Amino acid sequence: MIRTSLSHALAPVAAVSLALTLAACGGQSSGDETTGGSDGGSGGASGSVAVDGSSTVFPLSDAAAELLSGENPDIKVTVGTAGTGGGFEAFCAGKTDISDASRPIDEEEEVPVCEDGGIDYTELQVATDALTVIVPSDFEVTCVTIEQLKTIWEPGAQGQITNWSQVDPSFPDQELALFGPGTDSGTFDYFTDEINGEEGASRSDYEASEDDNVIVEGVTNTPGSMGYLGYSYYEENADSLKALEVDAGDGCVAPSVESAQSGDYTPLSRPLFIYVNKKSYADKAAVAEYVDYYIGNLTEIAEAAELIPLNDDQLSETQSTLDGEL
Repeated sequence: MIRTSLSHALAPVAAVSLALTLAACGGQSSGDETTGGSDGGSGGASGSVAVDGSSTVFPLSDAAAELLSGENPDIKVTVGTAGTGGGFEAFCAGKTDISDASRPIDEEEEVPVCEDGGIDYTELQVATDALTVIVPSDFEVTCVTIEQLKTIWEPGAQGQITNWSQVDPSFPDQELALFGPGTDSGTFDYFTDEINGEEGASRSDYEASEDDNVIVEGVTNTPGSMGYLGYSYYEENADSLKALEVDAGDGCVAPSVESAQSGDYTPLSRPLFIYVNKKSYADKAAVAEYVDYYIGNLTEIAEAAELIPLNDDQLSETQSTLDGEL
């Protein structure tokens, strides 16, 4: 099933969202409005919140928006999927309040743009991801090494590595079709850096899309195909896809909540972030209430979005950053 909305996954959580106990940080004055602090939607704020960026983080930010709407329907949150790079472009231009990101902001290219635009921000880790390599559910390969992934995806493979048997003689004599994120995606940046050794270094003769649903559909319907995407999109479509185990030198490890949190799923487990415009948080009650609700309920929201929740230490650090910087 291709992911189009999280409403079906959120129903059980939404039913109990009114009973969630949220950590209070106290209200703060914002012009003519009073923000909700960290009371998770009880401040009575209204208004709009603009979020855009990573398609991997989208399910999390969308889940936070849907759950908050059950507490406060007067806050209207729009969440886009322009990709991490596209999200930062809009964010640094002052077009959004929050940017979803599956990698940290680029210190050389994106930070100066935000500085030039007068955008002061706070980075908050909101979940962990196990970047997942997928094949059709009936494909016979179950595990790949980092070197085999590099053989498939490095720039020199373009037009050369076109059959699974070229990667390893034990693999089937099957034409290789590839699907993956586009170059604006933080998933693309992370994968190419960890697998090919250089961010952005990749063969380009594959079906690229910023929409993970397109990758899911392509791999599902193409024999012998491979793709990579965020863990939540695999989980949502596990009936039609197989997640390959990855061997980084210590044996094959499957992507999972446990292996990502423990660090055993290396090197493809990674942190996920939201970047919050400090001025938006200070001046817009709706933005403050949404962010406070989001962070105050991260574990429940991550589970509803089928992403990997932060461990206790990470959760404490994120809450401390929110309390200290916003």
